[in-house]
Amino acid sequence: MAKRVLSVGQCVPDQMTITTFLKRQFAAEVQTAETADETMSMLHNGPFDLVLVNRVFDADGGSGLDLIKAIKADPATGKLPVMLISNHADAQQKAIVAGAEPGFGKAQLGGQAVAEALGAFLTE
Repeated sequence: MAKRVLSVGQCVPDQMTITTFLKRQFAAEVQTAETADETMSMLHNGPFDLVLVNRVFDADGGSGLDLIKAIKADPATGKLPVMLISNHADAQQKAIVAGAEPGFGKAQLGGQAVAEALGAFLTE
């Protein structure tokens, strides 16, 4: 069965790149959410193996860091692995402190280090 990834807050071109990479590299099923409320609803209604969160949501400017904190604080979703997608090292560090796994920037997508990091959650 394919691993399921929820990708949150990406713009359309970035989402297409992320989805293509995850499907090609891991045969993962990728679903998308635009807002924190939509994300939490989706997480409560279906199993996901990984959540990828943009630093700033394209649709409404929401905070990826705030969403990570909400996911980790919720007993129903707190154990889910979450990664921040951001090129900013300070944002990555804040996400890790909030409970996220080490994430990556969009510029790194497709690289070996990102594939290995994602593989920890998306391979059998």
